[in-house]
Amino acid sequence: MGSDTYDLMDRQLVHALQLAPRAAFSRLAAVLGVSDQTVARRYGRLRGAGLVRVLGLSDPERLGEVRWQLRVRCAPDSAGAVAAALARREDTVWVSLNSGGTEIACTTRTPPDRSDHSLLLQHLPRTPSVLSVAAHCVLHTFFGGPQSLVAKSGALSAEQVAALTPDGPRPVETDCPATELDAADRRLLAALAVDGRAPLAELAAACGRSESTVRRRLEELAASGALYFDLDVDWRIFGLYTHTCLWLNVVPSELASAGAALAEHPEVAYASATTGPSNLHAVVITRTVRELYTYLTTRVAALRGVQHVETAPTIRIVKGPGPLLLPSPRDT
Repeated sequence: MGSDTYDLMDRQLVHALQLAPRAAFSRLAAVLGVSDQTVARRYGRLRGAGLVRVLGLSDPERLGEVRWQLRVRCAPDSAGAVAAALARREDTVWVSLNSGGTEIACTTRTPPDRSDHSLLLQHLPRTPSVLSVAAHCVLHTFFGGPQSLVAKSGALSAEQVAALTPDGPRPVETDCPATELDAADRRLLAALAVDGRAPLAELAAACGRSESTVRRRLEELAASGALYFDLDVDWRIFGLYTHTCLWLNVVPSELASAGAALAEHPEVAYASATTGPSNLHAVVITRTVRELYTYLTTRVAALRGVQHVETAPTIRIVKGPGPLLLPSPRDT
C-alpha cells in the first residue's frame, strides 16, 4: 500500500478508533458520515496491511509494576539479532534500532514480586558485540500509554470527538491501590493485547468466563485504569516519517514543568521522567528531518532548565506496544 493511498477518511477512522476502540462499525460510521460498509472495508484494509492494530493493554503503574528503559549499544552487525531476541520476550515493548543501527532502545516491565530488572540483563546475549547496557527506571509518565499522538492529529472535528467521547476523558486517579489480577484476568488481557476489538464470545472463550462476566470485568478494569486501549499505528498514514528519541538533562527544579510542556507538543508521542544522567526522555515523530531540526531549535530550545539534549534517530521499530506477532507457518 503506497503512501498516496492514505486519505482523510483513513486518518479520521484511526482517530475514531483511538477514541472508541471497541465501538461498533455502525457507531463509527454515523460519526464519520459514511456507511457501515465503508468503515468495515477501510478498517479491514488498514488492519490487513498491518498499518493499524487496536490493542487492549494493561497499565503497569495500575498493576504496581516498575518500568525500565534500556539502551543497549552493539556492534552494527549484531544489533539486529539482539533486538530480535529482546522483542521475543514477553516483558519488553517498544524495541527499536537507533543511531544508525548501533543502539537498541526498549522498555521493560518488572512485576511487583521482582525487585529489579536483573533477570532481563542476565538473558541479554553475552557476546563481545554487546558493548554496553544502561537501564533507567521510569519515574513518571507525562504523555503516553492511554494518551496517543493520534489525538493530536486533528483528523476529527471537535464535534466528532465529543460524539465519540460523550462522558469526556476518564480522570486519572494517582493514589488508588494497585489492581489485583487473577489468572482469568491475565488470559483476558493477553487476548485483548493481540486484538483489542475481539468479540465478547472470543474473549469469554479465552479466559473461561461467561460473556456477561467478561463485559462486566472489562468495565471494571477500564474504570480502575488497569486496562486501556491503544493503537499500533504506521505513522505514514498521517504523513509522518521521522521517528527520533530524545534524552534531555533538565535541572530538577524545572523537570516537572519541562515534561508537562513536552506533553503538549504536537510532535511528542511519549515523554517520561527517568533516573540516570538524562532525566527526561521523549519520542518525537515529524514529517521530515527538516521539521525535526525546526522542532529542536524552537520548542525544545525554549524549554527552561534544559542543560543537554541527545538525539537518536530510529531506523526501525522491531516491536511496538503490544506482543510480537510471529508469522504463522503458512505465511513463511
